[in-house]
Amino acid sequence: MLEVLGIVLFALIIGLSIALHEVGHLVPAKKFGLRVPDYMVGFGPTIWSKVRGETRYGIKAIPLGGYIRMVGMLPPAKDDPEGRSRSMSTGRFASLVAQAREASFDEILPGDESRLFYKLPVHKRVIIMLGGPVMNLVLAFVFFAIVLVGIGLPQPSLNVAAVVPCTPTLLQPTGDSLPSGACPEGTVSTPATQAGLQGGDTIVSVGGQSATTWEQVTDWIVANPNVETTLVVDRGEGQVSLPLFVAEVTRPVYDENGVETGESNTVGFLGMRPTFEYERQSITTVPGFMWDITVRTVQALISLPVRLYELVTDTLLGGQDRAIDGPVSVVGASRLGGEIASMDSPLSSKAATFLGLAASLNLFLFLFNLIPVLPLDGGHVAGALYEGIKRQIARFRGTPDPGPVDTARLLPVAYVVAAVLVAMGVIVIWADLVKPISLG
Repeated sequence: MLEVLGIVLFALIIGLSIALHEVGHLVPAKKFGLRVPDYMVGFGPTIWSKVRGETRYGIKAIPLGGYIRMVGMLPPAKDDPEGRSRSMSTGRFASLVAQAREASFDEILPGDESRLFYKLPVHKRVIIMLGGPVMNLVLAFVFFAIVLVGIGLPQPSLNVAAVVPCTPTLLQPTGDSLPSGACPEGTVSTPATQAGLQGGDTIVSVGGQSATTWEQVTDWIVANPNVETTLVVDRGEGQVSLPLFVAEVTRPVYDENGVETGESNTVGFLGMRPTFEYERQSITTVPGFMWDITVRTVQALISLPVRLYELVTDTLLGGQDRAIDGPVSVVGASRLGGEIASMDSPLSSKAATFLGLAASLNLFLFLFNLIPVLPLDGGHVAGALYEGIKRQIARFRGTPDPGPVDTARLLPVAYVVAAVLVAMGVIVIWADLVKPISLG
């Protein structure tokens, strides 16, 4: 039941993110006087709509995006009368461009002549097209702020949550025991187990040094393999001294994203896990936190073609497990929301993970829509800026105004990009259905 509730709730958050993205376009468009016939969340058949003023607001059946339709998105060709294409176009793409111009012209009603998108000043067009991505950025900031300031970040405390029963190896990295309770072949009981450490103990000192943070304790242990020492803990009724011998184990080395590098280190090991407590952060930490995730998201966008190739060859065709940091669709994200809701963990932990996922999704939408290719918002922004640069150069040279950039000529590129995005979406959705990512 909790899993279904989580799936539904995260799907609603995705829908809200899409809806507010389009509001980010809609509000400045209306503010600048454009006529906006449609505001839609989703694609495909309309399941609900209502007309208010000049705009029809609605929800469509396929919740994979949304759009607003503004009058006058395409300028007329330079050799044709304003708004009407009369050129005899040959070729499939040329015909598509001509048809798009005709469709754009047919939307223009008497009185719309001064309310066309392509006639707006460059800065107003940029504001309209950036409005959607900026709305996602604002949502990401709000969600991250709730997580960091309202809930906090999990920090390891000096309280022991559990004792690891067996020394880990590269083949048995978790240190779990067999169902019988015995340790697997090649491993032995951990020093913590042999010394009688218990869950709920609070570490007071190790190696004769007073413990102030969990990192301080683990740093000392890692740096002192094969050393006999005493671990002092507080069990509520008083302090207990536990003599023990720090084991030496070989552990894999991980990069900053938690992925194994293929290298290994020999380190000291006791065998205990901390209790995590949430510590609220200052609001000033939110921008820096978002910047770190932004850098990683940009890196993920750059590597997206490679990740998709690996998803097809390694996972869909090769049968391997999904990479936890691989591409995921709204279907997979909603399923992760359900998995988070059903986790056996405190409500604060679930809320932090849930909202963090929603924040990361909105940050991804912000960055993805800034890619300067049509039909993405970044493509329209790039076209408007290019037009502004051309006009500035013409003004500087004293030459005639070159007029609006003919974005209709880029429609073939937009169609190809749209087809690629649809294909990518189908691949990832299929993977999310047959080989979903799991947090477990």
